[in-house]
Amino acid sequence: MPELCRFEGIIIRMFYERESRHLSHFHAGYGSYEASFGIEPLELIAGSLPMRQRRLVEAWAELHAEELKSNWERAIVGKSTSHIDPLR
Repeated sequence: MPELCRFEGIIIRMFYERESRHLSHFHAGYGSYEASFGIEPLELIAGSLPMRQRRLVEAWAELHAEELKSNWERAIVGKSTSHIDPLR
């Protein structure tokens, strides 16, 4: 799964499976935790993260909403995704 970003021990990834019809989303991993977040609207759609990491991911996603949407559009047509700056 292509990696978009890493910060505070969190890894953000995104991929698109042609045979499924998922809403635009990305995956966040932190240690043994995994979660999927919808992009528009920004919401937790599966899995879990500790509350602090969830808030960091949500803040990052709000700041980079346009880049996430652009990466999703690239992924659904089979193009590679672009790196997104970490939360600072």
